[in-house]
Amino acid sequence: MRLTGKKNICTYRTIGSERRESIMCTSIVVNKNKTIVGWNLDLLDMEYRVRPADEGVYIEVNDAKEGWMPLFGANSRGDFVGMPTCWPTDRRSDPTGDGENVIMMDIDLLLQKKTLQEIRDIAAERPVYSIPGLTFMSALSDADGNVLHIVPGQGYSYYEKPEYKILTNFSPYKQNSETHPWMGWDRYHTAEEMLEKASDDFDVEDCFELLRTVSQEVCPTVVSMVYDVTDRTVYWCENRDWDKRELWRWK
Repeated sequence: MRLTGKKNICTYRTIGSERRESIMCTSIVVNKNKTIVGWNLDLLDMEYRVRPADEGVYIEVNDAKEGWMPLFGANSRGDFVGMPTCWPTDRRSDPTGDGENVIMMDIDLLLQKKTLQEIRDIAAERPVYSIPGLTFMSALSDADGNVLHIVPGQGYSYYEKPEYKILTNFSPYKQNSETHPWMGWDRYHTAEEMLEKASDDFDVEDCFELLRTVSQEVCPTVVSMVYDVTDRTVYWCENRDWDKRELWRWK
């Protein structure tokens, strides 16, 4: 099994750590002739690796207490998990009383312990929280191209095979009511403009071009991953080395 990975970070708190770092990312799901999912992982100063396996291609981070944790990526069933942070953070996402941790919910989908519909039902029936002082959002999709976005403490939205969906680092429930330099409005509008012009033949190459266009350097894009859900094939590159891609295919 081949592992790839490096150390990079920005300001977010890992599940078991007292350290604060950060993740700023771009998630897209496109349903045209094919279902294509794209994900830019933007982070700084955090140890990560890409681990292909029989059940999934996982982007893992090394938590000080929990060890390597699969937080993002694709699985053989056709699901994809992205988890961008929301800026500015919202205290409504802090743990209070009984509820469900959004990170663990996302991991359950990635590891095929739950389906997207089961995650949606949990979000509909129970409070969902993140970690103290930081709001992680869910950008989830399944083999049928359905999309689920969750913002802990604010709500969730389920889309049945939309033409496309984008999530960057602002709350879709707040829109432009707040300002923060990491919200990613520029990335959102760029992706939206490109997808509005996309043909029905939107494919892996088109998705990589979109990810390249919205990639970052200050809080650098360390992994760009494209999942051709229709063909059950995952492609990725690291550190914006667009000509050096890895591939993993499920038969």
